[in-house]
Amino acid sequence: MRLRLPGRPAPEQDAGTQQVGSRQDVADTTEAAVTKAPAPPHGRGPKMQAAARALAIASAQFLLVAAAVVVLFYVLGRLWSILLPIVLGLLIATVLWPLTRFLRNHRWPPALAAATVLLAFIAAFVGIIAAIAPSVADQVTELADQATEGLQDVQEWLSGPPFNLREGQIDDAVDSTIDSIQGNAQNIAGYALTGVSAVGNSLINLVLALVLVFFFLKDGPRWVPWLSAQTGPKAARHVAALSYKTWSTLSEFIRQQALVGFIDAFFIGLGLWIFDVPLVLPLAVLTFFGAFIPIIGAFVAGAFAVLIALVDEGFTVALIIFGIVLLVQQIEGNVLQPIIQGRGFNLHAAVVILAVTAGSSLAGIIGAFLAVPIAALIAVMYRYARDELDDKSPEIADDGTRATVVGDDSGTAVQHEKVAPAAADQRD
Repeated sequence: MRLRLPGRPAPEQDAGTQQVGSRQDVADTTEAAVTKAPAPPHGRGPKMQAAARALAIASAQFLLVAAAVVVLFYVLGRLWSILLPIVLGLLIATVLWPLTRFLRNHRWPPALAAATVLLAFIAAFVGIIAAIAPSVADQVTELADQATEGLQDVQEWLSGPPFNLREGQIDDAVDSTIDSIQGNAQNIAGYALTGVSAVGNSLINLVLALVLVFFFLKDGPRWVPWLSAQTGPKAARHVAALSYKTWSTLSEFIRQQALVGFIDAFFIGLGLWIFDVPLVLPLAVLTFFGAFIPIIGAFVAGAFAVLIALVDEGFTVALIIFGIVLLVQQIEGNVLQPIIQGRGFNLHAAVVILAVTAGSSLAGIIGAFLAVPIAALIAVMYRYARDELDDKSPEIADDGTRATVVGDDSGTAVQHEKVAPAAADQRD
């Protein structure tokens, strides 16, 4: 007796039947083992190794760049007391340079032109403060009394429905707050001392910044030739071009924000004056300076205006002032900014908010003020490097000229030479 193995046809089957049965078994086995994943080719392993190697190199490069950024911020933080007056001086110099240049073009000596413009600026600033101070001193006491009456109204409101708080509960809450303040008196005194120290440091930085402004206005035109002379011949034109671009960017930012701030201050101040809200001039000045901190500054200035209107005139007038502030801000953001900025260094609103948030968290109000100009300068440098990598000749200015460094051992100067149309077209 012969044994029949599994999957083998019986002996009595003919050859044709055996062939058909064998093919059917193979087909069944193949269908059971097939998967939709493609079979691995012979080159997959080397490609995976190359990809892992590239990822490792990219990771190492990223870590090195991150470490360099951390070290850079650490060094800048340690030198912040030196950098802050320089940055403030540059921003003030961008405001005063057009008038200084006008005087210098009319044959005023550089030192006399710089001193005259700087003293006029200080006198104007002190005059504004002197004009605001009496009105603030006269009306703050009245506002304090009205605020006290407002707190009493709030206490009466809390005593009624729907809160129905008893007078003793409110007094207990007030006493608890007072006890908490008294218990932290030492900490509060420490904070006050820190605040006084910060004010003192700010005044010192301001005085130093004004001294630097004088030298920037007096010797500013010599800066680009000197800086370009410290580099090689190929890098000199890029250093000169970036210096002019960053200076024009700072000047453009100050001009734009000053114009926007003036328009905001005028219309919001007009609304406050129409509805007889106190402190019109101080609130208008606050709105003007708040424009130099985009988005956040306008929000804070508008909140102060609404709060004072609420304390002095009541809820209805405060709501109207809120509508005026909101309308002015919408006109500024959707109409004025696109028209005024034109083809300038437009930054997305999200970038502005993130920059202001980061600057305020790192350096307080000064950081919030400097965040947007620094972000704009970073954007200028990034676009310059990108255009240089794309062979677009970013060193060519909008008027078709290129800054070139010329000179010898006796001195260095920067000249603006006209560029051939082909090179200017390549830049675009």
